[in-house]
Amino acid sequence: MLDANLKAQLKTYLERVSQPIEIVASLDDTPKSQETLGLLQDIDGLSDRITLVVRRGEDADVRKPSFSISQPGGVPGIRFAGLPMGHEFTSLVLALLQVGGHPSKAAQEVIEQVRNLQGPLHFETYFSLSCQNCPDVVQALNLMAVLNPNVRHVAIDGGVFPKEVEQRQVMSVPTVYLNGEPFAQGRMGLEEILGKVDTGAAARGAEKLNAQAPFDVLVVGGGPAGAAAAIYAARKGIRTGVAAERFGGQVLDTLGIENFISVKETEGPKLAAALEEHVKAYDVDIMNLQRAESLRRTAQGVEVQFASGARLTGKTVVIATGARWREMNVPGEAEYRNKGVAYCPHCDGPLFKGKRVAVVGGGNSGVEAAIDLAGLVAHVTLLEFGAELRADAVLQRKLRSLANVEVITQAQTTEVTGDGTKVNGLVYTDRATGASHRVALEGVFVQIGLVPNSSWLKDSGVELSKFGEIVVNARGETTLPGVFAAGDVTTTPYKQIIIAMGEGSKAALSAFDHLIRETAPADAVAAEAVTA
Repeated sequence: MLDANLKAQLKTYLERVSQPIEIVASLDDTPKSQETLGLLQDIDGLSDRITLVVRRGEDADVRKPSFSISQPGGVPGIRFAGLPMGHEFTSLVLALLQVGGHPSKAAQEVIEQVRNLQGPLHFETYFSLSCQNCPDVVQALNLMAVLNPNVRHVAIDGGVFPKEVEQRQVMSVPTVYLNGEPFAQGRMGLEEILGKVDTGAAARGAEKLNAQAPFDVLVVGGGPAGAAAAIYAARKGIRTGVAAERFGGQVLDTLGIENFISVKETEGPKLAAALEEHVKAYDVDIMNLQRAESLRRTAQGVEVQFASGARLTGKTVVIATGARWREMNVPGEAEYRNKGVAYCPHCDGPLFKGKRVAVVGGGNSGVEAAIDLAGLVAHVTLLEFGAELRADAVLQRKLRSLANVEVITQAQTTEVTGDGTKVNGLVYTDRATGASHRVALEGVFVQIGLVPNSSWLKDSGVELSKFGEIVVNARGETTLPGVFAAGDVTTTPYKQIIIAMGEGSKAALSAFDHLIRETAPADAVAAEAVTA
């Protein structure tokens, strides 16, 4: 099952295991069970601390193929249903290490919070092997199951259990159930999951943050621009804090990155993890799960209010809140979000295997989505508002070579229709003739660009463009003294990772320069002005 190179790497990892591990496989006679057995036999042969037990036909109430990972005689808290390869292979390796006694890198206070949870808490996560968002959820819940015997977690490959996916109407991954009831959808980290389970966590966290002294530089946002700003500020030796809704930002939702100079190819989650690791190498206070709600000047500096109830103050502030997927804002879109309306073709595409879908948007993202989906689904209808597609020529040539793709231009989407539980069609207007048409389908993938995360700055004194972007000058300064901005939330053209990093660095240097001038003696500032 595993090639020689992967076996060698896994064998090296398993040398870190200090406690015995028992893997109990529940199998049947299907080909997928045979593949699962092959994988587990490979793993069993790589460490004398691992014991494999195979059960066939037993445990009628257990999914097959599946396998649990636990210490011998212990209660199995972790189970994989299906074959955890692709993006989930790392989740499997981490589960083996953590059950085998290798410590987690999670903060000690977070570990204690998990251990104090009351149960029973039985989580089920539906994932797809192509989903780059799923491993964060699977790994977080697996760790919780390792740390707390009241927690159990089953990670389920939706492609292996299509009847179950259809019955529960899972149309977006990751989808998580808790004790049989819908719990959450989309990417979440350990702290986010704890925030939903431990209802008092947010209030305790806000109280702790409110006690913070003012930062020299407070960065709001944890994407590439925010991370770069934090690093450049911290390197100046000044007190730096980063408050982010989720560290990594939109990069976490990006699959392939091939234009980050000096790195030939990487994936968004890997880059986001590297950004966080780099920031943590400095004396930076990282405050996650903090969504900014307002900003105002005070006698102490610039105060930012967060949805959690926390308030943080910076002598200077760098805003790097990025952007999010633009929505169509048509009837049915909100009602059927995650019920057929999706925004990530890589994550959710496998759930639509053999079905008919639409892609709305004819730029690079939309055309790439249509190409990817064409290899999975029965048919793709791509709708573009303009008279021509806007994607690169090479992508257009590939798209038009696919037999199961139809391209419709001059199409204005006006409604997403459904049967009350899931999508069953899309209505569009032909802008050339004014005629209305309906396309019968099961999924709609929206790929129409980004909208800046700036609505929270209304009435703050920070000027916004007509598109909602923060207006900045060449130094990253906004219209509010002491407030700087960088990245996709600003008027800086070309929304690219590498540009956001440069702009974040520039904003931090400008903030440092502002601090120097604000604290310099008046006669020194006057002398500099005369010299200039």
